[in-house]
Amino acid sequence: MKTTVPESAFTFLKKLKKNNHRDWMQEHKKEYQANEKALKAFYADIESGLNEDDEIEKLKVFRINRDIRFSKDKTPYNVHRSVSFSRAGAHRRGGYYLRIEPGNTLVAGGFFGPEPADLMRIRKEFEMDGETIRGILDKKDFKKAFDGFVQEFAVKTAPKGFSKDDPNIDLIRLKSYFVTHKFTDAEVMAEDFGDKLLYHYRLMRPFFDYMSDVLTTDLNGVSTID
Repeated sequence: MKTTVPESAFTFLKKLKKNNHRDWMQEHKKEYQANEKALKAFYADIESGLNEDDEIEKLKVFRINRDIRFSKDKTPYNVHRSVSFSRAGAHRRGGYYLRIEPGNTLVAGGFFGPEPADLMRIRKEFEMDGETIRGILDKKDFKKAFDGFVQEFAVKTAPKGFSKDDPNIDLIRLKSYFVTHKFTDAEVMAEDFGDKLLYHYRLMRPFFDYMSDVLTTDLNGVSTID
């Protein structure tokens, strides 16, 4: 990796957390812009690394401004910087995510809040076959890096049309299918952080490839895309 996460970006985010208001941001606009430029160079390097064995269609840098219209928390700015990498083409599903935040940096990947038709297709697949996805989740390197699917987003018992006694109900009841891995601040500041990110992203590929097969076929395995 040619670039790293600048320590100044962490310093800026720490100060922003203590001074989360527009006047302070306006006074430190040049500092913010300089850090954004450095971070975007880092994101571009990650995208290039992903493109070595995948195909990225879009790099999205999330805005630092918060949407406070329906939030009780009226602080105007996020105290983290986040970016996503979308895979190209209808036959490539899943997406990569990175959040840089002092004390809470993480990578994530998978299917967050899939549309209803995709969610139903995934659930139907797991109703029919839970062994394949469990085999992916239980592989030694994958399991060491990720602690299974994030369980925060799930129905309480069973979705409509599914049995709560299904042996794969732990998978079926989920509303999102993604994994995460957290990094310490020291890891983020290290020169090999970009390489570690790419390593974790590449570990996700068997998961993405399997889910892509599921989401581009019907229950009989017939392709649903041209």
